[in-house]
Amino acid sequence: MSSAEQLHVVTSDEISPARIRLGRLMIWASAALLALVALAQVAQSTGRAEFGFTTWRPTLYAYCLWATALCWAQVVIRGERGKRTLFVLPAALFVVSLTVFPLLFGLVIAFSSWNLSNPAGRSFNGAANLVQMWNDPFYWNALGNMVWYVLAIVAEYAIAFSLALLLNAQIRARKFFRVAFLLPLMLSPVAVSWMIGKSMLEARFGPISRLARWLGVDNPAFFETAWMAKTTIMVMDAWTFIPFMMIMLLAGLQAIPKELTEAAKVDGARGWKAFWEVTFPLMLPVSVTAILIRIIFKLKLADVVINVTSGGPGGATDTVTSFIFREYRERSNVGYGTMLAMVYLVLIVIFMTVLMKWAARYARPRT
Repeated sequence: MSSAEQLHVVTSDEISPARIRLGRLMIWASAALLALVALAQVAQSTGRAEFGFTTWRPTLYAYCLWATALCWAQVVIRGERGKRTLFVLPAALFVVSLTVFPLLFGLVIAFSSWNLSNPAGRSFNGAANLVQMWNDPFYWNALGNMVWYVLAIVAEYAIAFSLALLLNAQIRARKFFRVAFLLPLMLSPVAVSWMIGKSMLEARFGPISRLARWLGVDNPAFFETAWMAKTTIMVMDAWTFIPFMMIMLLAGLQAIPKELTEAAKVDGARGWKAFWEVTFPLMLPVSVTAILIRIIFKLKLADVVINVTSGGPGGATDTVTSFIFREYRERSNVGYGTMLAMVYLVLIVIFMTVLMKWAARYARPRT
């Protein structure tokens, strides 16, 4: 082995048992301190004890101390090999601090009665928010609406695939149409909701409403009836995000080897037969990925609904996110709104886990 290659070899240090015990003592002592401080602050927040903590900073300081001790102990226990862990461990601990702590704090709020208009402040109320959610028809109505919004992705996928096939064909001005179809994706959903929902579809002076009256429609209203309002919201949201699916599917179509399509033509597979037997099976991994990402975006749908209908009429267009937003902003009900958000998060995790497990069989590349 040359001297240059030996520079990349990490040799094992001779670490004494006393040094290992010292490192483990650092980890466990700092972890015990973190647990004690966290339990004390939880007990104070639930009103079971009073330790004089005004903020959650003691827990943050204890976490920083534990993280420092953990990183230091890696070097103490493992020596030179422990130093390699420091390239990853601090970043992982930082990510944990940005995800786990807010989640735990959210759980504390979810089991509290906290209305910003109440001068009494926050107080622990156990499972009262869960009971209220279970008896809240508007929340279940919003969950039911989400089913229809997610099912609309089937139509969005069909339109996006059709546009991708069109833009993949040898047509005139193909580059221009590719840019033109991507324009809705470049717009903010808030801008789309105001430009279309509040301006073009306005019942009295909107240009589309005036055109409908000119064509003979007596009272063109796009948001007065439940089914019409929900359909209009679906169309606006689809107009914004169909280009996203289209560009992913177009990339997948361009990645298909031309030899396969030419061989299919030689075997007599043309038109619909070639699409169904060759193109569509090869596009399944890309299609599954595009649909899953679109479902994730759809589950967060709120901005268009909030700006255009505020969930109306009668909650017909409400999404779970827009309903939670109103609980926070209009009713200042932070505790109940956080409980709704936490339950919705659990439902999303379960739904996406099952869906991704079911879709895994189609997401494998096919040859």
